Amino acid sequence: MGFYADQAVPRILNLACGAKTARPLRRRICQGLAGEVVEIGFGAGHNVPFYPQGISGVAAVEPSDVAWRLAAERVRDSRVPVRRAGLDGQSLPFGDGGFDSALSTWTLCTIPDAVAALRELRRVLKPGGTLHFLEHGLAPEGDWRVRRWQRRLEPLNMRLLGGCHLTRSAPELLTAAGFAITSLDVFYEEGAPKFLCADSLGTAIPR
Repeated sequence: MGFYADQAVPRILNLACGAKTARPLRRRICQGLAGEVVEIGFGAGHNVPFYPQGISGVAAVEPSDVAWRLAAERVRDSRVPVRRAGLDGQSLPFGDGGFDSALSTWTLCTIPDAVAALRELRRVLKPGGTLHFLEHGLAPEGDWRVRRWQRRLEPLNMRLLGGCHLTRSAPELLTAAGFAITSLDVFYEEGAPKFLCADSLGTAIPR
């Protein structure tokens, strides 16, 4: 990784992901998490303040040392034990069926092989375990103008934001990885560019 990707991108994402407008969405997606949780794309820990009391511990998977340092204060102040437990969502260092819940927020856009990462989450979830996801990606079907701009801007966005894709569909990725979606809300974030903030929020269970 070069200096920009290694040092600048985590700081840019820390600012962008820390926006106040994202807090209600983080609170919403964290509701219902319970037991032992694995969170991929932990970043700078912006979900930490919204972890519910039902969580007994969080295994944070985050490749960036810079992002982990930026998360230090949130981790220290967390009422839930959080440990950095992995670097690569595509190859989780856990045994099968060890987690009650999984969490992914605005992460699948940047993982090189998102389906592989989701299959790993499926593997480490207990039977009946639930994945909570909040992802941005391809605009809703029928909104061809936004989709056209997403395709035009994706190469630039990937260069500027650490490989962040604009045209991935979280529901399609989940289905391909062997999950059954149990709830799904598709929407544009208020006050944000549509090409960047077409969100899918929901839960899924292994099939």
